[in-house]
Amino acid sequence: MTLQFSIITPDRIFLNAQADEIILPTNTGQMGVLTGHAPLITALDIGVLLYRSKKGGASPSPWTSLALMGGFALILMDNITVLVNEAENSETIDPQEALQTFEVARQQFLEATNPKQKVSANFAFKRAQARYQVGKEK
Repeated sequence: MTLQFSIITPDRIFLNAQADEIILPTNTGQMGVLTGHAPLITALDIGVLLYRSKKGGASPSPWTSLALMGGFALILMDNITVLVNEAENSETIDPQEALQTFEVARQQFLEATNPKQKVSANFAFKRAQARYQVGKEK
């Protein structure tokens, strides 16, 4: 049995797929989901969603990663619905641009001094980090 999952952004259905394992970037850390998972609603942080499948009973395929920009996930009877502000895969991310953005965001995060700057810099850093992690898989 497999997990059926959908990733939905405000403007489109980003992905409909099946997987044997999914790792979600929740606000309290990464959370693994396998078939038969208890029903749950969880908040998602900016981060990387990972999923993989076993094809025809063979060994698992490599992990596929997607950058998610915060949202929620509903797990119910082997169906997972992920509602996010934005999602990207390695095909839509330029690795060079993602690396440059990541380095700038990291520097701004380290240089932030007041609370407002820190919150803004943390958001930009998490977003750049997720895009860089997914983009470097090209």
